[in-house]
Amino acid sequence: MIFQRALQRELVSTAGAVFTALFTIVITVTLVKILGRAAGGKVASADVLALLGFTALNFLPTLLILTGFIAVLMVVTRSYQDSEMVVWFASGLSLTQWIGPVLRFGLPLVLLTMALSFWVTPWANQQSSLFQQRFEKREDLARVTPGKFQESSGSNRIFFVEGLSTDVTRVKNIFVNTVSEDGRTSVVVAREGEIETDAKGNKFLLMHQGRRYEGLPNHADFQMMEFERYSVLIASKMQDLTDDTSAKSLTTGALLADMKPANRGELMWRLALPLMCMLLLLLAIPLGFVNPRAGRSTGLIIALLLYSTYSSMVSVFQAAVAQNRISLLHAWWPVHLAVALLTLGLFAWRLNVNSRYHPLVLMSSLKRGWHAGKGRAQ
Repeated sequence: MIFQRALQRELVSTAGAVFTALFTIVITVTLVKILGRAAGGKVASADVLALLGFTALNFLPTLLILTGFIAVLMVVTRSYQDSEMVVWFASGLSLTQWIGPVLRFGLPLVLLTMALSFWVTPWANQQSSLFQQRFEKREDLARVTPGKFQESSGSNRIFFVEGLSTDVTRVKNIFVNTVSEDGRTSVVVAREGEIETDAKGNKFLLMHQGRRYEGLPNHADFQMMEFERYSVLIASKMQDLTDDTSAKSLTTGALLADMKPANRGELMWRLALPLMCMLLLLLAIPLGFVNPRAGRSTGLIIALLLYSTYSSMVSVFQAAVAQNRISLLHAWWPVHLAVALLTLGLFAWRLNVNSRYHPLVLMSSLKRGWHAGKGRAQ
């Protein structure tokens, strides 16, 4: 009982350290990517923290799976290296008696992974998509960063403004380059401008005191005109934001209601995550064996390779289901069954190897050694 409580504390503390390290790495890499997108004008600067949170929720199931697997593996490995397992086996206890404490430690991880996989992650993906849609459907001028050339959402117009008011209604020193469908180029430069909205909700950039150049590239028939006032349509009436219909953003109920191939593949992935968490926790027990005189790096590398292979095979079967090459009924279980059989095989192997530490075997060995020493003395 004392050992089990000590083991629980060690598993929890190790898991906390592993999760902190993994989460820090993921958040740092994700933050760099999102800041790069914000600097490139692909997402709003004000949405960086929200998008970072949604992305972190999306990665949490995988992080929890790795946390549980590595934590159990490290604790078992340390017990072998410190010769605690020798005492454990010599006391008549079996390796299977680690299963109870490991499952008590890992059950909250499995339940949390299930909740994240089936409910939280789809919501995070949907919210992330809505944030990006909201930014992409803003009027072109609102997406412009002062002092930087910015392409419009329609990819046929380039804006440049030197200054922008805080309420995004007035701009100064404007440059607008527009390419029409027939290939004609129109360049408008103006000293200042303002945003106006008509009765239909369309937004126009009304420019003052500027010039307009129009013509075909590589032709000499460019036209130039000066104007006091000139309007450019920058946004039609704002369209309503639509829910993301990708499988990753659909709720589990929506996936079950529409069992098309892509939805079946996503459903299989969500089901696989808690199963992976449970099986890897058990696999880590026999996999944590190391020779006390050797290092632990080899075992850890093998364990990570097994995790990578496991995850990749699940992804392969998910892609096959999404492409309608195999049914969900025949695809969701083979990889998990293979890992379960591997776990049972490793347990059987370790139990067979560790049987020499049984007290009766040890007592017999001690008696043989005592009689041998007595014979030499005579």
